[in-house]
Amino acid sequence: MKIAVIGAGAVGGVIAALADRAGHEVSVTARGAQLDAIRAQGLHLRGHWGEHTARVQASAVLGAKPDLAVLAVKAQDAAAALDANAAHLDGVPLVVVQNGLGGAEAAAAHLPTTPVVGALALFAASYLSPGEVEITTPASTYLGRLPATPDSVLELARQTLGAFMPVEVTPNFTGAQWTKLIVNQINALPAITGLSVQQTIADRRLRAVLTASMLEAVGVARRRGVRFETLLGLSDPLLAAFARAPRPIARLLPRLMGRRMGATPNPGSTLQSIRRGQLTEIDHLNGAVVAAATDAGSRAPLNAALVALVHRVEAEGTFLTPDEVARAIPLTR
Repeated sequence: MKIAVIGAGAVGGVIAALADRAGHEVSVTARGAQLDAIRAQGLHLRGHWGEHTARVQASAVLGAKPDLAVLAVKAQDAAAALDANAAHLDGVPLVVVQNGLGGAEAAAAHLPTTPVVGALALFAASYLSPGEVEITTPASTYLGRLPATPDSVLELARQTLGAFMPVEVTPNFTGAQWTKLIVNQINALPAITGLSVQQTIADRRLRAVLTASMLEAVGVARRRGVRFETLLGLSDPLLAAFARAPRPIARLLPRLMGRRMGATPNPGSTLQSIRRGQLTEIDHLNGAVVAAATDAGSRAPLNAALVALVHRVEAEGTFLTPDEVARAIPLTR
């Protein structure tokens, strides 16, 4: 099958390499040093799913229509990527792998003749250097159909992707997006401090901030009537108990999340963007919580503060110490 991956960064690079290893004809889009490296030496995957060097067709935009396409760019780059490749996506099943809320719906509205499947990549991937990606924590990718997406398109995506990576289908895709949004609360603090996710969770001051921002996000979801999907050890009953627990007990949940990641340092996708000098997708992570709170007539001040600090690091290029973070985001309890 001809599979195109638009955005061969960490997640997209993993999917492209696995598809190539499975024998598919793979094309990818990439930019700058990543594009040059893939053209010159291929795309090298390592980590928990083994090693493989994929020799794929790489270009700035797609050159032909595939049988199945995967959009794996950052949320803020999605519209431009869809516009650039629209000529070869007309009528092509498109799997949108994105963090945050509403990415699949936005893609479907952008390309109304393209059937869209939503996807959440729960595996942790790192962009090591141009042409080099690594799986640091293995996990499934969850798929969900939109109301207008034919069941046959969802099944095509499930069968195709599921043949070379762990895939699950959920009827509660919105709940899955919110659970992933809770998991993605781990991204902001590493981007602010330059520490790995595991180091962030191990620091009691940063763990307290993370716990508070997670509780705030859970509260926003509850006010919007969200039922969390079970993902990565989190579930609706567990998050309900987390929201009711005394704060010292609640702080155990980030510790459990950190243990699930294993020993390989996980920088988080937002810190990876900072290190590459790219704008982050923080407005679609913690910022999505802020926007959802506003839509519900409430506020999410902790998440708003984290968004502001990530933008500060983007602008100034200097990480904050844990003490500086604690002073910038004082907690009431």
